[in-house]
Amino acid sequence: MTGRRFTVQGTNNAFTCEHCGADVLPLQNGSVRNHCPVCLHSKHVDIQPGDRASTCLGDMEPVGLEQSGKKGWVILHRCTQCGFVGRNKAALDDPQQPDDWDAMIALTRPR
Repeated sequence: MTGRRFTVQGTNNAFTCEHCGADVLPLQNGSVRNHCPVCLHSKHVDIQPGDRASTCLGDMEPVGLEQSGKKGWVILHRCTQCGFVGRNKAALDDPQQPDDWDAMIALTRPR
C-alpha cells in the first residue's frame, strides 16, 4: 500500500514570497509553511507534501478555499506553469504570522 508521506525535517524555512515580496517566517506549531501568509501564493516545490522534489517551481496561485472537518480551512492552489492542483492547510493559528483572513475570504468571491 502506498500513501502520502509528509516530511517536515529541513523544510520549515523562512523565505521571501516571489509573488508579493513579503518576508515569510517558518511556522511555530511543528508544521511547515508552504505559502505566503500575505498573498497566499505558494511555489510548486513538492510532488508529495514536504518532499521538495518538484522541478516545476511555478507560481501556485490561490484559487479557492475549502472547509475540512479534519484540517480546518484549506487553500486550493493551481500552478500557473503546469496546472498542478494542490491543497494547503491555512495557518490561521500561527502566533507570529497568521494567514491573512481577508485574503482567504476573497478566495470565496466569484471571479
